[in-house]
Amino acid sequence: MHELNRLDQLLQLDLVEPISALKPSDLAQPREPLGRFHRAGKEFYRLRAGDFRFYFDAFGEALHVHYILHKNSLEDFLLRNKLPVSEQQLVEQHSKFWKYLESLTK
Repeated sequence: MHELNRLDQLLQLDLVEPISALKPSDLAQPREPLGRFHRAGKEFYRLRAGDFRFYFDAFGEALHVHYILHKNSLEDFLLRNKLPVSEQQLVEQHSKFWKYLESLTK
């Protein structure tokens, strides 16, 4: 949500529209821009919306979004490539990664 809240409200509405429009039949037979994958015995989905990715799971007709990540972020790369990383490690890596990039410009 932090990523989403940083955006202009009109862009937020454009990004949320695709996930709001999902139907149970879409989840049963995912097609681009929707994908399905398994992690630790659970079924998750990824939905591409513009430059962002929604990572979520479904409970009946309810969706629980775990992450909203920019497509070019380190976190998105780690999730897509199924690297074993905890949420805390993602936060730590994110902050260290950006500090490293900032140090290169000085």
